[in-house]
Amino acid sequence: MFSLLLTTEYAPFAVAFVVMLGIGIIEGVGLGLGHLDLGSHLDAGGAEAGPGLLDWLGFGRDLPILIWLTSLLCCFSVAGVAIQQIATVAIGSPLHWGIASAAALVIAGVANAFVSAGLARIFPSYESSVINAEDLLRHRGTVLEGAASRGHPARAKVVDQFGQAHYVMVEPHDDADVIAQGESALLVGKRGAVFFAIPDVSTPFQPI
Repeated sequence: MFSLLLTTEYAPFAVAFVVMLGIGIIEGVGLGLGHLDLGSHLDAGGAEAGPGLLDWLGFGRDLPILIWLTSLLCCFSVAGVAIQQIATVAIGSPLHWGIASAAALVIAGVANAFVSAGLARIFPSYESSVINAEDLLRHRGTVLEGAASRGHPARAKVVDQFGQAHYVMVEPHDDADVIAQGESALLVGKRGAVFFAIPDVSTPFQPI
């Protein structure tokens, strides 16, 4: 079976499967794709728009976009392999990859509408877990690498009110402060992609 996936007729489905695994691995090891401020919930039609093609495909079900995409890639891969296997049994050889891909995409779109609906019911908590970067203000972050000083931000981990981790760049709010690796600080401001923080060790803003 593995050798079949390396042939031209199965190539699109093998690529889709590899991409699907890549997304899963990245999310699994917590490298942060799911935590980027990408507006990662699907909002296909807006509050006033009626249901359309994207809604029918499951693209507007308040599901994180990476989960929706992973589901679609899985449906496409399974449908494609199934089509080629059926074609091989019926006519003795698989279909041209273009024809098989087109058919698999249609089937995957229909199947993913049902799969995404099921996933949206399984993971309802995702509906409220996406926040804007500014919502991280007044939360505490812990410096992960190096030391943050004025003009020299360092990478820090911030956990929001939903328990979701975000990785941001922070530097001290005051010129004289330094936030060492492992120390926590209160985020009090933001300019561009950099957050400004007051270190807990030198302020009265100690965690309770």
